[in-house]
Amino acid sequence: MSNPGPQGGVPGSAGGPYGGQPPSAGGAGSSTGAGTTSTQSAPSAQNLNQIVTDYLKKKGFSKTEAVFRRETAYLGPDGRPAQRNEETGPKKYLKAFVLLKNWIENNLDIYKFELRKLLWPVFIYSYLELVSEGYTDDAEHLINTLRPCFDAAYQESLAVLATVTLPQHVNQNQTTRLYRENKYRIPLNQSLAGNLFHFLEREADEGGATITYILQTHCKIESSARGPIEPYSFEAIYRRAQNLNLDEVDAQEGIPGVFTGVSNRDVLDTSAKLKLGPMPMEAELREDVRAELEDEDQRHPPADGRLSLVDEFDKRIKREESADAPSRTDIPLPPSRARDVVMEMQKVRENRDRFQIEGRTGGVGIPVSACMFTFHNTLGSVSCMDFSNDHQLVAAGTMDSYIRVWSLDGKPLKSSLENEKDLKVNNRKLIGHSGPVYGVSFSDSISNLKRNIYGETDEKKPDTSTKLLLSCSADGQIRLWSLDVWACLCIYKAHDGPVFRVLWGPHGHYFASAGWDKTVRIFSQDHASAQRLLVGHDTSISALAWHPNGTYVFSASDEMDKSIRMWSIITGNCVRIFTGHTHYISALQCAHNGKILASADAGGNIFLWDIDKGTRIKRCRGHGKGGIPSLSFSAESNVLVSGGLDGTVRVWDVELPADPNKANPLMGGTAQTGAQADGTVAGDSIAVGGSSDSRSITVGGQTAQAPGASTSGGGVGAGGGGGGKKKAKEVQITPDQISAFATKKTPVMKVQFTRMNLIVAGGCYDPER
Repeated sequence: MSNPGPQGGVPGSAGGPYGGQPPSAGGAGSSTGAGTTSTQSAPSAQNLNQIVTDYLKKKGFSKTEAVFRRETAYLGPDGRPAQRNEETGPKKYLKAFVLLKNWIENNLDIYKFELRKLLWPVFIYSYLELVSEGYTDDAEHLINTLRPCFDAAYQESLAVLATVTLPQHVNQNQTTRLYRENKYRIPLNQSLAGNLFHFLEREADEGGATITYILQTHCKIESSARGPIEPYSFEAIYRRAQNLNLDEVDAQEGIPGVFTGVSNRDVLDTSAKLKLGPMPMEAELREDVRAELEDEDQRHPPADGRLSLVDEFDKRIKREESADAPSRTDIPLPPSRARDVVMEMQKVRENRDRFQIEGRTGGVGIPVSACMFTFHNTLGSVSCMDFSNDHQLVAAGTMDSYIRVWSLDGKPLKSSLENEKDLKVNNRKLIGHSGPVYGVSFSDSISNLKRNIYGETDEKKPDTSTKLLLSCSADGQIRLWSLDVWACLCIYKAHDGPVFRVLWGPHGHYFASAGWDKTVRIFSQDHASAQRLLVGHDTSISALAWHPNGTYVFSASDEMDKSIRMWSIITGNCVRIFTGHTHYISALQCAHNGKILASADAGGNIFLWDIDKGTRIKRCRGHGKGGIPSLSFSAESNVLVSGGLDGTVRVWDVELPADPNKANPLMGGTAQTGAQADGTVAGDSIAVGGSSDSRSITVGGQTAQAPGASTSGGGVGAGGGGGGKKKAKEVQITPDQISAFATKKTPVMKVQFTRMNLIVAGGCYDPER
C-alpha cells in the first residue's frame, strides 16, 4: 500500500495535484505506455480552480469555498477575475446612485463630507456610460434628475455635459475625453474605504455592483491613514493652526486639468466674506426718528460745541451705509412701533451725551467709574445675573429653580394687574422651572423721554422700560416671562438636556440658546420651535454672544473642545472658528463696531480676536484663576471691562499691544524702569491665593495695599508675611490693563458698560473667601 502524500501538497507535484489523488490521464505524471516518451502539459486555469475548490471542500473551508466560487465564476482571458457589471439596462445607474447617496446621508456626520466626494465621479461616469451605449433619453433623465445635487458646485461642468448627447461626442469633447482617459482619484480614510466596499458587496443586487464597476473601472481610491476630513473637524483645525498645506493625496484629487483637490482646499479655508457692518435702519422708522429729533432740537437746542441730535443721527446713518453691511431683508423683523421711535431717539441722545473715550488711552488710565451691586445672604445659591439696559432692574437665577427680580433704586416694581396696583414691593419672585436656573436675559430697554411724542392727545405715552425676561434651566426649558403681569408667557422646549445659556438678539424678536446637547438654537419670540439649529461643537456649550448687527452668533464649548465658533443666522453655517484657549471658556462678547471678539477662560486669560481674519490679536492677563464670567465693551469699542471670580473688576485698553516685556506707562505716562537689582523685570503682577487678611494689588512694580492690609517686607506682590500662611502666587499683568477695582470678598458675576460708558457690576458676597 502506498503512503499518501503530505497534506496540502503543491498542485502538480508527484503523486497527483495533492496528496492521495491519482494522476489523471494526460496530466502531470501520466504515461502512454512502456517505451513511449513521457509528456507533461500544464493544467488549464479552469482545472486549477477546480483543484483549489476540491481542496477547500475537502478541508472543510465552506465559507472560503463559496467566496472562491463566486469570484471565479467570471474570468477574463488571462484567468483573472473580470471587471463585470451584473445588472443590465439603462435604469441601473440612477438606481445605483440613489443607493449610494442614501447610504452617505445616513452615515455619521463626521464622515459625510469625505464620502460625498464619491457622488460626482459616480454621476459623471454613469452619464458617460449611458451616452456611450446610446441611451440618450436615459442620460438626459439622469442629468435632469440629479442636477440639484451638483448645481451649486459643478454648474459649469453640468453645462458641458449637457452638450454631450451622442457617443461620438464623448471622444470629441476635451473634458469628457480627459475623464475617459484618466482615472478619477478619490482620497478616502482607510476605515471609510473598507466600510464602502463592504456596503457595496452587501448591496450588490440593489445597485452596489454597478457602483463597484464604476469605481474599479474609472476611479482610483487612495486610502490615507488620517482622521476624517470635514470643515471643522479636529484634523482640519489642527492643519489650519499649523499652517499646513494639503496632503499630496488631497492635491491630486480628481482628474488632471479638470478637477484637482478643490474639495479639501475649500474645507481648510475659512476666508469666506463676512458682512460685519451695522444693520440698516428701516426706512420708515428712520424718517420718523429724524422728524422727532428735529422737533426735539427745536425744543431743546444743543449747548455750544455740542452736535445737535439730528447731526448725531446722520453720523450713525452714514456708518450704516458701509459696503459690508447686511441687507435689511436678510432677517425678517416685525414692523416698527412708536416705542421703537422713542428708543432710537434716546439711543442717539445717550450716544451724544456719553462719557467719551476717544483714541488710545496708552494704559495711563481713564476716569471711568464703576458702580458695584453686592448681594448678601445668598448662601451660594445665585447661579446667574443680568442687568436691564435701562438699569432699573436686576435679575438673579438661583440653584433653587426660581428667579428673583429687584429694582436697582429700591422703588416699587410696577404691575399691570388690577389686584396688584396697591402692592408696594421692590422685588418679585418668578417660579416655574424645576431645576437650577443657568441663564437670564432682559429684553432691550432705555430711559424714557420726559414728554409724550403724541403731544397733548389721548394717546398713551410709549413705554420704553423692560417688558420681557428670558430664562433657561437644567430642566431643559426656556421660559419667557412678562414683567408687566409677572407671569410666564411661553415655554420653549427644544433642547435635549440642560440649557446653559440664553440671550436676546440685538434687535429683539430673536434670541439664542445653547446647552448640554452641543447645539445652538435660534428662536423667534412668536414661534415655539427653533428657526435655526446650529450643530458642530464636540462638547456642551459654555458661552454665547450676538454680533451687533444680529446676523451672526458666537458660541464656545467647554471640556475637550475649547473652540469658539461663529455662525451665520441667515444660512445656519459655521463661518469662522477660533482656537487657542486651553481652559474652560467662560465668557464671550462682541465689540459694538462688529470687528473684535473678546473671550475669557477659567485660567484668567482674555483673548481678543479679529473676526474678519479669524486670528488672535492679543492676550490680556491680570485676573487670578477661577474664571471670568462676564465681559463688556465700551461704546467706542476701544475699552473692555471684565469681572472675575477673583473679586476684581478690570479695565483693559483694546488698542494697546499686550507685550509683557514692555513697561506699563503708568504714573502720568512715564515709562517704568525695566531692570531691578536682582535682574528681574519690573512688570505688573497681582498676588492671588494667599491669606485673605493681607491682599495686595501690584501695578507697575509698586504695591497698592488694600485697606487694612499689613505691609511686610519681601518681594513685590507677595501676599503677607510668614506665620505658616500660604504663599501667594503671582499673576503677570499685561501692560494693557488700565485699572483694577478690588471688591471685599465678592466674586464678580456680571459687568456691563452702559450706553453712557459707566460700568455696572454685580456679585454675591462670600464671607468664606
